[in-house]
Amino acid sequence: MPDPLREDIRLLGGLLGTILKEAGGQDLLDDVERLRELTIRAYGDDDGALAAAAELVDSFSLDRADHVARAFTCYFHLANLAEEYHRVRVLREREQEEPGSAAVIEESIPQAFTQLADEVGRDEALRRLQNIEFRPVLTAHPTEARRRAVSRSVRRISTLLAERDTLHPRGTALAETDRRLLAEIDVLWRTQPLRASKPTVIDEVKSAVGVFDATLFQTFPEVYRRLDDWLLGDDAGRATPVVRPFVRLGTWIGGDRDGNPNVTPEITRQAAALASQHALAALEAEAFLTARKLTVAAGDTPPSEALLSLWNRLRQLSAEAAAKAEEESPGEPHRAVLVMIAERIAATRRRDADLAYPSAERLEADLAVVQDSLVRAGAPRLAYGSLQKLIWQVNTFGFHLAELEVRQHSQVHAAALAEIEELGASSPDLSPRTREVLDTFRALGYVQSRYGERAARRYIVSFTQAPEHLAAVYQLAEHAFPDPDERPVIDAIPLFETFADLEGSVDILEAMLELPQVQARLEANGRRVEVMLGYSDSSKDVGPVAATLSLHSAQSRIAEWADRHHIELTLFHGRGGSLGRGGGPANRAVLAQPPHSVAGRFKLTEQGEVILARYGDPVIATRHIEQVAAATLLASAPSVEERNAEATERFTALAASLDVSSRERFHHLVRAEGFPQWFAQVTPLEEIGMLAIGSRPAKRGLSVNSLDDLRAIPWVFSWSQARINLAGWYGLGTALRDYADSRDGGLADLQAAYHDWPLFNTLLENVEMSIAKTDERIAARYLALGDRDDLAQQVLDELRLTREWVLRVTGNAWPLAGRRVLGRAVQLRSPYVDALSLLQVRALRALRTDGASEPSTDAVARRERWQHLLLLTVNGVSAGLQNTG
Repeated sequence: MPDPLREDIRLLGGLLGTILKEAGGQDLLDDVERLRELTIRAYGDDDGALAAAAELVDSFSLDRADHVARAFTCYFHLANLAEEYHRVRVLREREQEEPGSAAVIEESIPQAFTQLADEVGRDEALRRLQNIEFRPVLTAHPTEARRRAVSRSVRRISTLLAERDTLHPRGTALAETDRRLLAEIDVLWRTQPLRASKPTVIDEVKSAVGVFDATLFQTFPEVYRRLDDWLLGDDAGRATPVVRPFVRLGTWIGGDRDGNPNVTPEITRQAAALASQHALAALEAEAFLTARKLTVAAGDTPPSEALLSLWNRLRQLSAEAAAKAEEESPGEPHRAVLVMIAERIAATRRRDADLAYPSAERLEADLAVVQDSLVRAGAPRLAYGSLQKLIWQVNTFGFHLAELEVRQHSQVHAAALAEIEELGASSPDLSPRTREVLDTFRALGYVQSRYGERAARRYIVSFTQAPEHLAAVYQLAEHAFPDPDERPVIDAIPLFETFADLEGSVDILEAMLELPQVQARLEANGRRVEVMLGYSDSSKDVGPVAATLSLHSAQSRIAEWADRHHIELTLFHGRGGSLGRGGGPANRAVLAQPPHSVAGRFKLTEQGEVILARYGDPVIATRHIEQVAAATLLASAPSVEERNAEATERFTALAASLDVSSRERFHHLVRAEGFPQWFAQVTPLEEIGMLAIGSRPAKRGLSVNSLDDLRAIPWVFSWSQARINLAGWYGLGTALRDYADSRDGGLADLQAAYHDWPLFNTLLENVEMSIAKTDERIAARYLALGDRDDLAQQVLDELRLTREWVLRVTGNAWPLAGRRVLGRAVQLRSPYVDALSLLQVRALRALRTDGASEPSTDAVARRERWQHLLLLTVNGVSAGLQNTG
C-alpha cells in the first residue's frame, strides 16, 4: 500500500477508535479490536482464529452486535474515501510530473489519438475524434445501499482529509482540522446507516441531478478543454476549437417503468421538469459569470453588425432588462448582450414566455454571434475562453440536462394493444394499466414539445422477442395521438436480454426494417439505429461465461447486419456495476468488442453505486470519461480491429467449448429441483428485498419459486453478500478443465487465448477479481444454512475448480497477483469483511431457525431485531466489497 494512503487509513481508523471509545466505552472498542485481530489471523489460514471469531460474535448481545457491525461499516466508509482521495492525489501528481505532455498518460485521449493517427493519418484520426460519442445513461437500479446522509457525511470527511494534506505537520491548523475530522466522524458514527423508508422516484431523480450540480456540469467542458489545448498546442485559446462535445448524458430515472409501478406518466413529467430546472439554473449562473468577465470596451473591441442587430432584437423583448444591462455594461456591448442572454435563460427557467428562449438551439445561435463578434474584433482569446465553455455546456446539456429514455416490457404493450383493439383507444372501460400505457406516450409527447426532441425520443422495449414488439410502440403512439402532426418523434429500441433473444436478434432486426414507421425514421435520421443488449438477464439465464460469449457473438452479427444495410449502429450496453451483470472497467470492455461494433460510439448504463464511484469526484470523473472516450476512439483502429477479428476466428473452437461446458454446469445447478428455495435459504435474498434502497421492487413476483421472476440485481447482490459471488464465475472452472483435458496442448491454448484474445483476457481478469472477493470458509457457513448438502458441495467444488484453473491459465500465484495495488487492497479489506459476514451468518441462522414461525409478540419483536442486524451487515459488506448488485 502506498505510504500516503496507509497514513490516511491509519489516521482515520485511529480517529474512529477515539469516537467508539467516547460513544460506547472502552468495552466496545475492545470487542471491535478483538474481532478485528481474530479475523486478520483467520485470513492467514488460522482456522482456530476463525472459530474463535465466530464464538466471539455468538457471544455478543444484539445491541453489541449492532454496534460492532456499525463500527466496521464506518471503517469501510473511511477506508473507501481514503482510497478515492488517494486516486485523486495520484492523478494530480501524474499531471504535475508531465506538464503539457498528456500524450504520455496511459489510456488518455491524446495517447489514443496519437496511436490512431500513426495508423490512419492525422486528418482521418481528427475526423474520427470529432465524431465519437460517449453516452452514459444514469439508472436508479437499487444497488446504492448507502444513505444520502451517509454519503454527504463521507464527502465532508473527504474534504477535510484533502485540506489536511496541504497543512504543515505541526501547525495549529492541523490540530484544528483533526478536531473537525473527529466531529465529522462522530456524526458518521451517530447517523443511522439504514434508510427508514424507500426513496421515491423523485428522490432518485434528485440524487442524479445532484451529481450534475456537483461535478458533471463543469467536468464535461473541462474534458473538452484539456483535449482541445493538447490538439492546438501553441494556438490553444486563440484558434477555433477543434473538439466537438462528445458526451451526451441520458437517464432512465423517471422513465424506466419496466416492473416499477411507481414510475407514472406524471412522475415522468416531474422528472423532466426537475432536470430542466437544474440545467437552466446552471446555464444561467454560468452565463452571468461569463458576462461579468467580459468587460471589454467598444473602442478596443468593436462589436460586429450582427452583434448590434442581436442587441436590437433583445432590446425589443424587454426594455427594462435591456436598460439594466446597459447600466451594468457602459460602453461594453459584448457584455450587455451576454447579460441579456443570461436574463433570457433565467426567463426560460421561470417560464416567462415573453423573454424565454424557445429552444437551446436559439441560445446557441445567439452565443455564436457574440463569439464571432469577438473574433472579428481581434479578441479570439475572449471568444474561445469562458464563452466557449458556456457554448460547450449548452451544446452538451441543452435545456433538458439528460435525455429521458422510456422503458417498458413488451408484454405490457401487447396486452394494451389487445385491449384497445377490443374496446377502442378512447373507451372508458380500458383498464388502468392500458390507460397508463397510453398516458406514457402522452407524457413523452409533452416532454418533447416542452424541452425539445433531444429531451425524450428513445423508447426501449424490454424482452424484445419479435418485430411486432417494436411495431407495438409505434401503434400505441398512434392510438395516443390520432393526429400525426401532434405525434412525438420516437425511436423504438429493441432490448435483447435472454440467451435465446440474443441468438435471434438479427432475424428480429431484419424484420424490423420492413416496418413503415422504422423506414420513415431511417430516412429522417440518416439511417441511425440503436440496439440494446442486456447483460444481467443473459447471465442469470445461462451463466456468466456463456452470456459473455453470446453477447460477443450477437454484437458481431448485429454489426455485420448493420453494415449490410448501410446503417449507422449504436450498441447500448446494459451493464451493471457488479461483474455478474457486465461490470468491470468500461474502457477495457470497449477494446474487447468485435470489429465494427463500436465505430466511435459507446453507450452504457451507469447504475446505482457506480454513479457516485465514477462521477462523484470531478478528478475521477474526468479520468473515467477520458478513459472510455479514448477506448471508443481506439476501438476502430485497424490494429485493434485486426487483433480482435483474428483472435475471434482463431479461438472459435475454444469459445464453443467454453460455451457448452459452462452452460451445462450452470444449468445443472440452477435447474436442480428446489434450487430457488435453497438459494433463498443460504443467502439474504428475502432480507435484501427489505432494504429501502430503491423505488423499484426487487422481484417481479411474490415468491422465489422460479428464478425467472427474480431480478438480476438481487440475484447478484445475494451471492455477493454470501461471499460466494457465484453470478460472476460459476461454470468457468469446469469449462477450462474440460477444454484442457479434451486435447493435447489444451492448457497452452488457454494461455495463448489469455494473452492474445482481449475478450478472454477481460473475462478471466474480471473472474479473478470476483474470486478474490470470495472466501470459501465464510461461504461454507452460509451454505450450511440450507438443507441441501449436494448443492452446497457443488458450489464449493466449482469455486475451487475455478480458482485453480484461472490461476493456471493466468500464471498468477493468487487472484489479482498481477495487479498488485488492487490485489493488496482486496486482501487488506477481506478480514474486516469477514467480521461483518460472521455477524450476518449469525443473524441469518437466527432468522432461519430460532422461532421463525412463532406468532407471539416477543418472537416477532425478536425477529425484527435480527432483521435489523442483518440489514446493518448487508450495508457494511456492500461498503467493504465496494459493490452490491
